[in-house]
Amino acid sequence: MKTRVEKVYYLGELVFVGLGLNSERDISLHGVEETRTAETVFAEFYTSLMPELNLSKLEKLVEKRIAVISRRDLEEDEGKKILTTAEKGKAVLLVSGDPLIATTHVDLRIRAERQGIKTRVVHGASIVSAVMGLSGLQNYKYGRSVTIPFSNQGGVAETPYNVIGENKKRGLHTLCFLDIRAEERRYMTVQEGLEALLSVEKQRRKRVIMPDTIAVGVARAGSKQPVIKANSINQLLKFDFGAPPHTLVFPGRLHFMEAEALITLAGAPGSVRRMVE
Repeated sequence: MKTRVEKVYYLGELVFVGLGLNSERDISLHGVEETRTAETVFAEFYTSLMPELNLSKLEKLVEKRIAVISRRDLEEDEGKKILTTAEKGKAVLLVSGDPLIATTHVDLRIRAERQGIKTRVVHGASIVSAVMGLSGLQNYKYGRSVTIPFSNQGGVAETPYNVIGENKKRGLHTLCFLDIRAEERRYMTVQEGLEALLSVEKQRRKRVIMPDTIAVGVARAGSKQPVIKANSINQLLKFDFGAPPHTLVFPGRLHFMEAEALITLAGAPGSVRRMVE
């Protein structure tokens, strides 16, 4: 008995294109080609900050006018503007970093497929791989990542503190994304992230985040002059990382090569060798 194969008919196409980390020059050649052949091009810049991005130069590069969409367009309106356009032809959504790191974009891709819109992804450089490469902390030794949010009405979220604690028990590193509110032009700094965690420590007192805890701060990954600094929290609070975007990492147990990388690449004190397993 022959198995019946159902055909899937697509209405149009939506291509997610990663822009990379720093400027319009970080888009791949593949991404440029895909964008040039689209009927409509959208871009969102609220999930990440690209410090040197110039929208006019990007439009010139891809030879298309770009419609910038907001958080409301994607989250509250469920991307209807993009999906309606993609039903009629080829649409491209330009996204900072790698397109599907943000769950918002995964949700949009699912909606598109369910509406009969074919989707594809052109990947770009991600803050995840960039931080791992810059710090020298090996990718297979990371646990669950977490976002440190801005406080709401004076309250501080405890989830980041809990995740760091859980990863530490397993000897794993924790990558902490720092909150972004693009509409307000607010970008959390390393210092603000550390202070939020210290405030939770004062309440919880589990010694997860202490003044002598080693952390790694990364600023402007993907630029010509990124800043990577590893030290105790009380020292990082005094360090000038410069302009955002910033990212935080809390190392777990270290391989000897990771310890040497932190010392050589991130200026860590020699005491990090005591963290070697």
